[in-house]
Amino acid sequence: MTGTIQNIDGVSGARRHFRYFDYVMAAFVAILLLSNLIGAAKLATVGGFTFGAGILFFPLSYVIGDVLTEVYGYANARRCVWMGFGALIFMAFMSYVVVAMPPAEGWDGQAAYESVFGSTWRIVAASVLAFWAGEFVNSFVLAKMKIITQGKHLWARTIGSTVFGQGVDSLIFYPVAFLGIWTPQQVLTVMVTNWLLKVLWEALLTPVTYAVVGWFKHREGVDVYDTGTDFSPFAKTEAV
Repeated sequence: MTGTIQNIDGVSGARRHFRYFDYVMAAFVAILLLSNLIGAAKLATVGGFTFGAGILFFPLSYVIGDVLTEVYGYANARRCVWMGFGALIFMAFMSYVVVAMPPAEGWDGQAAYESVFGSTWRIVAASVLAFWAGEFVNSFVLAKMKIITQGKHLWARTIGSTVFGQGVDSLIFYPVAFLGIWTPQQVLTVMVTNWLLKVLWEALLTPVTYAVVGWFKHREGVDVYDTGTDFSPFAKTEAV
């Protein structure tokens, strides 16, 4: 079952095609791939704080995830999570294939190429598992909080869902990817620091989230409440 779809004026509406859903999903997947391709494995230190470089834009995927759940409902956000999951696996597979191909004679960039794109199986597995679990927790918490708050206090559910979603993401990713490679202290420091920074990012972006959510709700003319939704990650999702 899917959630109740209401028009902005409160009148129940039938399930229909959304004008902007495909664009939001594309942005979600693009940011997800970029965050894992560019910043997942790099440690950076700025102002005495050590953190993973992906922190610069990865939280945007959670903001978009919040918009997806808030505007289109958990069932449609679930579709995007599975799309992102498949895209991550495809990216990892193609990265492996391209890096493994014998370099042409005279091309001396193989070592640098391997350094940038040759992620270990641990990082790949950690990225995929952490994203999958974290995004579903994020969407679940936001959808449930929306029902509890009766659609009020958007800031509370976007930040609250990030606390839990990013917490699960960080708890999976850093130990699986780097424990034994980094020292336990480094893993713990980066895990906690990145979690705090991601939550802070979400809080700072609250005005943006309000503006974006309001714009999409007005343009789409809907406000979804997941009162009858099957929250299983494996439930069948109807097409929008």
